[in-house]
Amino acid sequence: MRTRVRGWRWRRNPLRRRSDVVEAWTVLTVALLLILVAPLVGAVVGWWAHDDARAVASAQRAERHRVHAEVVGKVPDSPPAVQGGRERSYRVAVRWAEAGGVVKTATARVPGGTEQGEKVDVWFDSRGRSVAPPPDETAIWQHTVTMGACGVGAAVAVILLGHSLVRGAAGRHRLAEWERDWALTEPQWTRRRA
Repeated sequence: MRTRVRGWRWRRNPLRRRSDVVEAWTVLTVALLLILVAPLVGAVVGWWAHDDARAVASAQRAERHRVHAEVVGKVPDSPPAVQGGRERSYRVAVRWAEAGGVVKTATARVPGGTEQGEKVDVWFDSRGRSVAPPPDETAIWQHTVTMGACGVGAAVAVILLGHSLVRGAAGRHRLAEWERDWALTEPQWTRRRA
């Protein structure tokens, strides 16, 4: 039968070693760091990522423009395949009329399954190249949460790595203490001279 005495490392007793006290303080420090610092790191990283993602999105919105265009090119007959969670898209010719009445034609990516003659929204950059739409609020928040979670994970990993290093050093110190104490005690038990 095994009994556990809670807090034995904190109380004064002749069996308590210095390494036990160091390990107890280390456990308390690690618990406080995991409870307080890791979430704070995640919040700071998430806040930074959110500001950065919003700046990138607004810069992309400033340089890109959306056009409501008609598909005039032939869309491939092969059925669209979903790859990596995204629907396949095809490059086809599209046509739209600008504000001055000028009709333009360009090649743009349209979602799979789009038929010739359908109207689609396509995005172009300032040079007239077909580009992806700028990130919306959902994508910005997904980026924020992902980066915040990565920040928490990194903080937890650093804290636990530090804890394991301190525990390893305390274990080596504890073994050295036991060796010293045994060198003093062994001659009394075995009646040998050191």
